[in-house]
Amino acid sequence: MNIAGVDEAGRGPLVGSVVAAAVILDPNHPIEGLNDSKKLTEKKREKLFAEIQEKALAWSIAEASHEEIDQLNILQATFLAMRRAVEGLSVQPEKVLVDGNQVPKGLTIDCEAIVGGDATHAEISAASILAKVTRDRQMLELDQHYPQYAFAKHKGYPTKAHFEAIAKFGVIEQHRRSYKPVRKALGLE
Repeated sequence: MNIAGVDEAGRGPLVGSVVAAAVILDPNHPIEGLNDSKKLTEKKREKLFAEIQEKALAWSIAEASHEEIDQLNILQATFLAMRRAVEGLSVQPEKVLVDGNQVPKGLTIDCEAIVGGDATHAEISAASILAKVTRDRQMLELDQHYPQYAFAKHKGYPTKAHFEAIAKFGVIEQHRRSYKPVRKALGLE
């Protein structure tokens, strides 16, 4: 049975898109060391990212933009990214395992939500790695354009350094305008 694991990265940050990935692993090409992406070092995630793309039966990475997050809300934007990831798979899964306590609406495939699934199901672990590495790379790229915000360091999360940069330099186009700290910085709260 082809089982797809699905996970996301980037729900909490104040800037950028939310990224989701879907992965169907190949039982004939096992991948050692899969785990929740947050429990792995950046170096290990990068290594596994390439290995997953090489060995998985199918994989897909999708996102919902900061504009879509502001229009829909973060939960619905996350579900949109997850649906896009599943629909982008080159192999149709028979079942989808989603990290978390809810599944995205609109998928016609049997779905199951698994809290903490990124640490217990290899397919979800693989998806969490693809999503996190992709999201982190986006933040590194944004850091190239806006080094004063230190996105490479905090990845857009609401840290003291990020708040200080917003206070000093204002918000950029990629900031999520529906998020309270950004609204506050814009004088909307």
